[in-house]
Amino acid sequence: MIGRRARGERVRTVFLGTGAFAVPTLLRLASHPAVSLVGVVTAPARPAGRRQRPQPSPVQRAAAGSVLTPDRLRDPAAIAAILELEPALVVLADYGQIVPAALLALRHGALNLHPSLLPRHRGASPIPATILAGDRVTGVTLMRMDRGLDTGPIVAVERLTLDGTEAAPALEARLADLAAGLLDRSLGPWLGGELPAIPQPDAGATLTRPLRREDGRLDPSRPAAELERWVRAYAPWPGTFLDAGGERLVVTDASIVPSAPGDEPGHLVRHDARPALTTSAGRLVLETVTPPGRRSMPAADWLRGRRAPLP
Repeated sequence: MIGRRARGERVRTVFLGTGAFAVPTLLRLASHPAVSLVGVVTAPARPAGRRQRPQPSPVQRAAAGSVLTPDRLRDPAAIAAILELEPALVVLADYGQIVPAALLALRHGALNLHPSLLPRHRGASPIPATILAGDRVTGVTLMRMDRGLDTGPIVAVERLTLDGTEAAPALEARLADLAAGLLDRSLGPWLGGELPAIPQPDAGATLTRPLRREDGRLDPSRPAAELERWVRAYAPWPGTFLDAGGERLVVTDASIVPSAPGDEPGHLVRHDARPALTTSAGRLVLETVTPPGRRSMPAADWLRGRRAPLP
């Protein structure tokens, strides 16, 4: 049973988040008049960069004070440390771990901001999945968490129309701002018991999984139009790449043109002044690439510097 905030009460709240998507929500939550932010929980610092030095998460860098960084949120010591803060509400965005039952059972529950229109694209990679599917409408869902994976009842939704050219980093930034605004408008009514949580429908539910490095290997047996979505969806992780003369060539921007007579899938050919991958339907023209050990460059420049000419 969700409690109701007394008039003038500032609800003690803990925020759980890690990635850049969560930062606007954290900043908005910290200044919200209905809550008192008593704790921030994020992932521990992880090795990053060429030197593999530990780097704090975007949420830890944005947090004004100290944060909790448990390896496992379900560890009894981590749960105890959070409960010592005496929270009545948990707000989560882009955290990446299962929330234990003790936090779901708080007086005002646990709210999650998910960057899709649930029940579509539940799980770990909703933004890439949106681009891969060619969706023309997406959005953010504010839901009350339960023990399932993004299966809890829906509290509020904000929609966003897409034009089909979005890349994952820019779309994430737009959805992050949308999520912060949605929480800002919804939090007061939720805490006042004025905003119901509606069970998710079963129809239309899809589940996404964590991305793997090999997901980014461009498969020429697929149509060029699909591979172009891969390039936009898999930026910056895991990135998209192909093998070019024994080296891994990362592709960061691409376009599509029709196939030429005699094209067979899987060849790197010249299209005007640029390289293109022949596919099962159309050519994927490489616009921007990153060769091994070098910086990103126009694909035409890479082609001019290539010793072996393309057909």
